[in-house]
Amino acid sequence: MAGNSDPLSPRAKLAVTAGRAAAAVSRAAGRGSGSVIGGRVALKLDPELLGRLAQHLDVILVSATNGKTTTTRLIAEALRAAGPVVSNALGANMPAGITSALAGGSDARFGVIEVDEKYLAGVAREVEPKAIALLNLSRDQLDRAAETRMLAEHWREGLAGSKAVIIANADDPLVVWAASSSPNVVWVAAGQMWKDDAWSCPSCGGVMQRPGDDWFCAECGFRRPVPTWVLAGDHVLDPNGSAWPIHLQLPGRANKANAATSAAVAAAFGVPPQVALERMYQVQAVAGRYDIVQFMGRDLRLLLAKNPAGWLETFSLIDRPPAPVILSVNARGADGTDTSWLWDVDYTRLTGHPIAVVGDRRLDLAVRLEVADQTFQVFDTLDEAVRAAPPGRIETIANYTAFQDLRRRVGN
Repeated sequence: MAGNSDPLSPRAKLAVTAGRAAAAVSRAAGRGSGSVIGGRVALKLDPELLGRLAQHLDVILVSATNGKTTTTRLIAEALRAAGPVVSNALGANMPAGITSALAGGSDARFGVIEVDEKYLAGVAREVEPKAIALLNLSRDQLDRAAETRMLAEHWREGLAGSKAVIIANADDPLVVWAASSSPNVVWVAAGQMWKDDAWSCPSCGGVMQRPGDDWFCAECGFRRPVPTWVLAGDHVLDPNGSAWPIHLQLPGRANKANAATSAAVAAAFGVPPQVALERMYQVQAVAGRYDIVQFMGRDLRLLLAKNPAGWLETFSLIDRPPAPVILSVNARGADGTDTSWLWDVDYTRLTGHPIAVVGDRRLDLAVRLEVADQTFQVFDTLDEAVRAAPPGRIETIANYTAFQDLRRRVGN
């Protein structure tokens, strides 16, 4: 357990105070939570503030292409059984946002921190985490992020020799390659629905063999490690082989995988699986994801999907046809401005659903749906799409900034 920290230096205290003031001004101006601008101001005044704020905490970092916000929330809920937690629960996952979050955790024992994939190694150096959860790697924000194999190599180099316990997905070859440089790894069989970014061996470039749930490279011998935690249907098997039921209010197989990883993380800090999983049931939604809202007299379920892997998982949990579906895609800075990823998504999985298309890049998406031989309508606004939707709960799927637009419009 982390001990109490020494009082912050006058410079650090000034940085924290200035950051909070900047955040308050941002909120008052209606520009969001202010966590990012507050963190930037604080780090400008004390560039080493992030490490100072983490000194008294048992820090757990969570990184992935998909699922890190939800997993961060599940881990935080589980660890509250063992002590107070500070977390960047709203997903501000770069150094400025993380700094703002930790500035509010002076009385916490644990810091459960979501980290953007590109910043993982750097943040790990700053905060010296006790544990790091690595969930998956797939293509995302093609104009900003490195190619997935390069990103895995960056993780591998940055985590080499880390003192942290690495809790890693044994079913993702890129994650296994990245984690294998660390001396203390707990392998979780969390599954991998999207495989298109891991057909070549990250070790030698050879073609990966994938018999059943297993995978290996016949050329260099790189292969799936033996997991000690396993997602098995609606249960997680712990290292002793005991099966613990997963009861979540969050939908879908992907969230069961997130819960399995979260249980393994919690166990590393002495929280038993039964206690951890029971606490996870309390999570109903995560930063608006999975919320069901009333809008214009209709029920809308809000679903976030940012990249091909995320869209594939989301399609697996929506209501069956003929449930109406609204798709919204933007290509702003936070989304990545390259929409070529739309062509990697299998939209034939929406066959039978009445589809409405909105968002800044609705015409790009319309072309893709046309090629996929889907029946759809294009609308300028969410209101028009909802008004035209046939009866039934509307499944509303959007990428990052489109999702924020939807939440603002429906008052969520």
